[in-house]
Amino acid sequence: MANIHNVTEFIFLGLSPNQKVQKVCFVIFLFLYTAIVLGNFLIVLTVMTSRSLGSPMYFFLSYLSFVEICYSSVTAPKLISDLLAERKAISWWGCMAQLFFMHFFGGTEIFLLTVMAYDRYAAICKPLSYTAIMNQQVCAVLVGTAWVGGFMHSFAQILLVFHLPFCGPNVINHYFCDLLPLLKLACSDTVLIGLLIVANGGTLSVISLGVLLASYLVILFHLRAWGSEGRRKALSTCGSHVTVVSLFFGPCIFIYLRPSTTLPIDKVLAVFYTVITPLLNPVIYSLRNAEMKKAMKRLWIRTRRLNEK
Repeated sequence: MANIHNVTEFIFLGLSPNQKVQKVCFVIFLFLYTAIVLGNFLIVLTVMTSRSLGSPMYFFLSYLSFVEICYSSVTAPKLISDLLAERKAISWWGCMAQLFFMHFFGGTEIFLLTVMAYDRYAAICKPLSYTAIMNQQVCAVLVGTAWVGGFMHSFAQILLVFHLPFCGPNVINHYFCDLLPLLKLACSDTVLIGLLIVANGGTLSVISLGVLLASYLVILFHLRAWGSEGRRKALSTCGSHVTVVSLFFGPCIFIYLRPSTTLPIDKVLAVFYTVITPLLNPVIYSLRNAEMKKAMKRLWIRTRRLNEK
């Protein structure tokens, strides 16, 4: 246990050592993070205040948007502040907290995306019994299960690294605390822990992606009997979901489903699932959804009328 506290803080190398590049990145990521928070908050507010968006799909979407805000907030604020800092440090406890909440919200998002795929399957393949299958109680249980699943995933991951001895060095070639960069700094044999991380994180991503792909294959099979207009609307909704899933799962599987090694490209891929995916979520689900756009327009009109009074 004494060796564990030899390192009391970690130093991030960040995205780039170039000061000019860091200043440019500061402006870019500050804008992106602001857009993530405002865009996803707008979806949550629109779903909560609009009666026309009372279906399970929008119920799950509002929770997904809330998770996206939390997920990006684990790493983005620290990244943005570090871009203007000469010394990019984080305490050992801060590192563990960042690691826990990142995998907590990331795991919850994985389970939510799987739940949303099941919702689309029920809506398209079993339309007559859809309201009975996806009633309010079932939706609440599914969301609760997603949160519990995210917690269990994150708790298992943090247990693997919490008691690792860190004797030095303490420099992490990344912009946030993650499992594989930390394993590289541990002064003990981490082969077994690396395999357990793959079994937990990598396998979770692959199984969830397999379930998602299987559900959409079944959906595509059922859409053959639909009319052209109904098929177009269903494909548009499913296409939005598949786009988000691909952007999120692709980098995650590449990073967490391989031996405990780090690559220079990991930082670029991490930007995709910590910043780009949360940013594209409101864009994809709003601009490609006529009901959402109408609800947002009504919300804007109501807000203007209140301000005029």
